[in-house]
Amino acid sequence: MNFIEELKWRGLVKDCTDYDALVERLEKPATIYCGFDPTADSLHVGHLQQIILLRRYQNQGHTPIALCGGFTGMIGDPRPTTERKLLTHDEVLHNADCIKEQLAKFLSFDGENAAIMENNNNWLGEMSLLDYLRDYGKLFNVSYMLQKDTIKKRLDSGISYTEFSYTILQAMDWLHLFQQYHCEIQIGGSDQWGNLTTGTELIRKVEGENAVVYGITSPLITKSDGSKFGKSEGKNIWLDPNRTSAYEFYQFWVNVDDADIIDYLKRLSFKTPEEITQLETEMKEHPELRSAQKALASELTELVHGKEGLEKALKITETLFKGDIKQLSVTELKEGLSDAEKFEIEDGILLIDAIANSGITKSKGDARKLIQQGSIQVNGDKITELEYTLKKSESFNEEFSILKKGKRNYYIFTFK
Repeated sequence: MNFIEELKWRGLVKDCTDYDALVERLEKPATIYCGFDPTADSLHVGHLQQIILLRRYQNQGHTPIALCGGFTGMIGDPRPTTERKLLTHDEVLHNADCIKEQLAKFLSFDGENAAIMENNNNWLGEMSLLDYLRDYGKLFNVSYMLQKDTIKKRLDSGISYTEFSYTILQAMDWLHLFQQYHCEIQIGGSDQWGNLTTGTELIRKVEGENAVVYGITSPLITKSDGSKFGKSEGKNIWLDPNRTSAYEFYQFWVNVDDADIIDYLKRLSFKTPEEITQLETEMKEHPELRSAQKALASELTELVHGKEGLEKALKITETLFKGDIKQLSVTELKEGLSDAEKFEIEDGILLIDAIANSGITKSKGDARKLIQQGSIQVNGDKITELEYTLKKSESFNEEFSILKKGKRNYYIFTFK
């Protein structure tokens, strides 16, 4: 299969302005761009599909442009329901700098088709309102803009002129990149289709009918149960290691539902179709091994957190589930148990009282049974003594003690 056919097999093609012509165009090197609005100081896993798509194009010999919306980020692409919170210019520029560092992990900036990093503040930031209205606003018919899904969905609840104008600004970005880099292709999620077609219209009007460009979108990633992709326990999974640790990132992918993992492998992995098909077969035959989940978790963790990050994630995972937690450093323990329930206790309290008082068991009697059965560990040691006390001097870093109940339930006791 050719490149676009493989993208279709992976579920990465939804709408395209001229599919057959694009297939033919991609037989020779082209320049492709995708935009990322810096509404936070980190991208998250919801952005991975488009970032990795840029990498796929680069691996095929095309030149990718990663565009940070240092200007448009102050407005934000219209959301389906409400206006975005406006950020200051300094906040947006800071976020754009952070995002540039993250994108550099995925794209190669060396070689014949070296990636290009741009910031639309460089051209939109210096434009006057009069220039915007005369040179660009005149080219857009309001009735045409009202047909865009992102705008149409907001007409009942209300949309400000600020967000209404976003699609024009994004079209201006593509025009600039076309003029400066001869960027003929823009990619984006399916929610960007209206913005992409607006860009093709602007380029045609400014550059003439001979200026041929292509827009192609990919379906947004969803979960089979209908819940939002990209969150764990209600928290975003960020690409910034300071926001989401390597262990937490790895565990997010290991815990993906069987119903979703093959779709995610197709969209987010660089493994070949044959390798993915083999993982699908293994999953059906031995779902308990979670081979497909572990394969994607390892690949993406190394991509985002580096080889050391993956090694740390694997070490923490193996130790918490099968090994001796005393082999982990205090930092690794905190990383691996960041989501564990935490309780504050008095120095020298009886273990049985700490368990019962914290609600880990329903009663003191239940706590007693667990201890007598050998189902309780403290800091990696099995405790069977009913008179055992928890002491700050014997805790990790004299800061916290770790209680393990059964095979996988961890709790943290901190001392007052």
